[in-house]
Amino acid sequence: MQVGGIHHVSALTKDAVKNHYFFTHILGMRLVKKSVNQDSPSSYHLFYADAKGTPGTDMTYFDIPMAGKTYPGVSSISNTGFRIKSVEALDFWEHRLQSFAIPKLERTTAFDREVLYFEDFEGSRLHLVVDDGKGIPYGEAWEKEDIPIEYAIVGLGPSYLTVRHAERTVETLTNILGFTIIGSYPSRVEGQPDRVVASVAEGGPAGEVHVQTRTDLPVERPGRGSVHHVAFRIPSMEEYPKWQERLTQAGYQTSGLVDRYYFKSIYFREPSGILYELATDEPGFDSDESLETLGEKLALPPFLEPRRNEIESKLRPLSFDMID
Repeated sequence: MQVGGIHHVSALTKDAVKNHYFFTHILGMRLVKKSVNQDSPSSYHLFYADAKGTPGTDMTYFDIPMAGKTYPGVSSISNTGFRIKSVEALDFWEHRLQSFAIPKLERTTAFDREVLYFEDFEGSRLHLVVDDGKGIPYGEAWEKEDIPIEYAIVGLGPSYLTVRHAERTVETLTNILGFTIIGSYPSRVEGQPDRVVASVAEGGPAGEVHVQTRTDLPVERPGRGSVHHVAFRIPSMEEYPKWQERLTQAGYQTSGLVDRYYFKSIYFREPSGILYELATDEPGFDSDESLETLGEKLALPPFLEPRRNEIESKLRPLSFDMID
């Protein structure tokens, strides 16, 4: 068995309104689900993706107003990629992000691809990567008036993992999840080992994890802008319980089978302490909303629906029109 690439990435924000502005207005992604943290329903969980909420295009944020500063370090998911289709698209994005005064812009190459590194207003570490389309298929771009459709974001790219001992992380990726090591490239930090690139399924940026060793950093102290977990795709519902068996037999402690309604999940930590999720592609975000109205109302999974009045009374009001 092998996973089918990246399913989604989930991070933390302390300001859901500004977070929504950044991902929908500046990056042009679609809010496909406005829901709550199912484990703590007093806080929001926002999902940004392509036009249809396709697995592999989804960046999510837990809204934690009291979140403190992130202190970067090892045992972390240290950067999240987003795919675009061409160098011309990267030119467009470089100019656009400059016009919004987005911090820490750096255009360079990584693993022989052109990339543009940047951060959001909370320090989320992100990058755009040119994807030639030869690997995992693109998502369907969300149309936004001031972003030409041919330049729009079409899914998640590589997740960067920062660890102290890369071999333990690589072993989980290859021996358990089915990745293959396809190469390496120099670290951006002088004196540190090369980054290792692991690929799975059809490959390309949406099927890659880049593992970077940092011997000079402490363990990350997460806060606003930090990534909580990365999820990998389970190709079929039939494989879902088999992954639980595989992980248990390999000695991993897992969450067990967890029904998130929009997908079914299994959570576990790899040896460097990074939280992974395995998530099914189905049923999808249109399980309780039409494709045309995704993200417009507060969506609750069936097991929380009887508590809607209680949950809504405890959620702070959100007015995305305040900025838009």
